Formats: sequence, C-alpha cells, structure tokens
Amino acid sequence: MLQTRKLFVAILAIGLFVLAARNVTDPDVWWHLRTGQLIITNHHVFHADPYSFTKAGQPWVDHEWLSQLLLFTLYKLRSWTGLILAFAVLIAITFLVVFLRCAGRPYIAGAMTAWAAVASVPSWGVRPQMCTLLLASLFLLVLERSSAKPALLWWTPLLMLFWVNLHAGFAVGIALIAIFLIGDALDRAFGFEMPQPARFRALALVLLACVAVVPLNPYGFAMYRYPLETLHSRAMLAYIGEWASPDFHQGRYAAFLLMMLATLVLAAISPRRLRPSRLLLLSVMTYAALRSVRHIPLFALVAAPILSELLSAGLERWGQADLLGRSQPMTRFKLALNLVILVAFLAFSGLRIRMVLQKQPAMEAKEFPESAVAFLATHQLPPPLMNHYNWGGYFIWKLYPEYKVYIDGRADVYGDVFMDEFASAFFVKGNNWQAPLDQWRIQTVILPPEAPLITALRLQPGWKQMFVDGHAVVLSRSR
Repeated sequence: MLQTRKLFVAILAIGLFVLAARNVTDPDVWWHLRTGQLIITNHHVFHADPYSFTKAGQPWVDHEWLSQLLLFTLYKLRSWTGLILAFAVLIAITFLVVFLRCAGRPYIAGAMTAWAAVASVPSWGVRPQMCTLLLASLFLLVLERSSAKPALLWWTPLLMLFWVNLHAGFAVGIALIAIFLIGDALDRAFGFEMPQPARFRALALVLLACVAVVPLNPYGFAMYRYPLETLHSRAMLAYIGEWASPDFHQGRYAAFLLMMLATLVLAAISPRRLRPSRLLLLSVMTYAALRSVRHIPLFALVAAPILSELLSAGLERWGQADLLGRSQPMTRFKLALNLVILVAFLAFSGLRIRMVLQKQPAMEAKEFPESAVAFLATHQLPPPLMNHYNWGGYFIWKLYPEYKVYIDGRADVYGDVFMDEFASAFFVKGNNWQAPLDQWRIQTVILPPEAPLITALRLQPGWKQMFVDGHAVVLSRSR
C-alpha cells in the first residue's frame, strides 16, 4: 500500500471522497425528502401535485421517486451525516470509474480525473442528478470495454431499469448507446480498425432493449416524453441557473473552460489521431455543456479519458515516457515518507469531513429562511402565501400540510406560463404585476428583502410588514 503508485491511487480516491463531501444546500432536497417520506407512509407514488394550492391536482410525473425513497431512508437512519457521506461515496465512485477508463495510469489518469472532478464541482450535491452521473459513468465504461467484449453490453438494459426509476437523466444512457452505434459506422466509413463484428449488432439490440424498458416505471409511457419536454421548457432555460449556458466570467467554470480548450489543443498537436467515434462523442458532450451548466459533468466524464489518451501518446512520442509512472524500486526512506504522507492526508481528510458535518446547521440557516418559517408557524399567518421559488421545497418540508406553497422547484408541474406570471410579479414587470396576487387571493408574502415585489408592496396600502431579517421579509394583507 505504501508503494508510490498505490499510494497515489489511494490518495486520489480519498481526495475525491473529501471533495465530494459537501453541505446540503440544494433547494430541491427538501421536497425530495418529504416525497420520500410520504411514499413510505402512503405506500404509493404521487401522480398529481399534493403540495401547492396553485396547481393542486395537476398531473405530476415524479421521475425521481426511487431516489427520493433512498434520500429519506438515509436521512431517517443518519440524518444529514448519512446523506452527505453517502453521496460523497457515490460521486467518488463515479470519478474512480473515469480513472479506470483513462490511459496513462496512475499519474496522467489521476491528474485528468481530478481535473474532471474539479470542473464538475458546481453541479455536485445531495441530489438525484448524482445518480445519473454515476450511471452515465458506468455506461461509458461498459460501452468502451465492449469493443473487446461485446457481451458486456447486456448489462445496460438492467442498469437502464434502475436509471429510469431514479432520474429522468436516463435519456443520457440511450443517447450514449446511439452515439456509439453511429460512431462505429463512422469508424468503418473512414477506414479505422473496427471492434469485434458482434459489437455493432449488439449495440443495435441493446439500444432497442433500453428503449423498451423505459415504460417499466410507475408512470409508464409518459416517461418517453418527459425528458424532451424538460429540455424544451423555455421557462426552465430562462429562470433556472443550472439550465442556462455557463457564464465564463464566473471563476467556478474556469476548470471546464480550460479542459475544453486543452482537449482542442491536444487533439490538434498529439500524434494520436482521434477516431471519428471519439470526435462525435466529444462534440456532442461539448455542445451539451455549452448549452447548459447542468451538462458540464457529462462533458468531464468524456473529456478526461480523451485527454489522457492524447497526452499519453504525446509523451510516448516525445520521449517522456517516464512521466507515465513506470514502477521504480522502493527504498526504506521512500516507504517512510509515503507513510507520513498517507497519515497526514488521512488526518486532513478526517478534519475536513468533520468540519463539513458540523457546519450543516449553519449552512441551512444561511441558505434558507429558518427564522421566518418559525415565525410563520408560530403566528399562523393566513394563507394563501406567495413564496420564493427556491424556498418552496423548504416550506414543503417545514410547513406542509398546514401551508401549501405557491411555487417550488418542480418547474415541470407549474409550466412556462405560470413561471412567467410569477416572474412578472416577483420583478414587478408591466402594469399587471399585481394580477397573480389578486387571482390567487394571496394573504401572506414571504420573499428575500431584495425582491422588487417586497419594495413595491411596502408602498401599497393594505400590506403590513410582520417580520424581517437578513434573509426574508414577511408581509401580510391587512384585513
């Protein structure tokens, strides 16, 4: 274990786990927890909205129902500690699979894997989307290894059966199989050496099989159209940050930008010529990542092995093969030094994990209107209430069923028109900005202090400020 190569891999695995252990701040985690709780209590999944008064009874495809069961079970067993640690393990496994797919192990592969992980960090968290990331990583491993062993492809329909019940990102798996199928045809057309002949036929068959298992979920054939409806939702692209294109003025996207540029440069100068199938996969994932922040981790899963392949080939050609990590004799001094490094890194990791776990209550109070919700529950201000989009899930966890929400993170339930109406009220746009408040007879408003609607209502007769702190303002309509 103290040999340098093995120590490097151990530190990489531990480092990925520590990097992935993050405080729970995703605004949707709250309604995921409540839904998981109610599924267990009621012994059935939801087919209509139970949480809002604006869309009560609206059809709801809860595509994450199995993830929500897992989330609530972990929370019930070990509270936030269980959720944080379990998702850190899930994310670490996702990127260790990337490491296995990379050439130049351990050092080049480890560096590219770490780079991919850092580029993906903005999307990490305790959220069902991480299940899609893990399964996409496994799909890529199976698809690439199937060049030599086509029989491996028959694992994909089984994985798809779980994926379609965990998260609507299952469409990524189907897209990956289709890309590999087209890629094999392109490789043949451009004269590249082909995998085993059985691979092309097997790819076509498992693609059909994966498409066929999609209806094996509580919502049946509706799951075919759900991912497409989400991708084409104008309101989600307009109002939800992770569906927007990355803003490269923000430092958190620097690792992704550098990875994208490095891939282009190495593809141009490396002696290794990329196959058309690899170029197709890289091009599709680059487009997806540039279109939506949410897809940057998928780009990273694809780009890291390609970077490793190109860089390793370049080092071999340029006479720098020693950088690939050839085994070297170990001395007692090196073993002792590696032991010190391992112990120090384990100590650092333990302290870092402990700090994250202890910080969770403070992060909840920082990100969500904890005091305002307590005031609302204690004073029982009259419903219906209008809440901030990002706080809807928190209200569902803290106040449901006594209070139903105006809106929450399930943008697919509310639709583009309703989201536009909420935005017009929130930002006080146009002459009809008060229409949603009158239409729904809103009696209580709870929004951030900087919300334009708060400023406007303070100037309107008939509204009284009941509570204010640095996170939220509560206004109530005078009787």
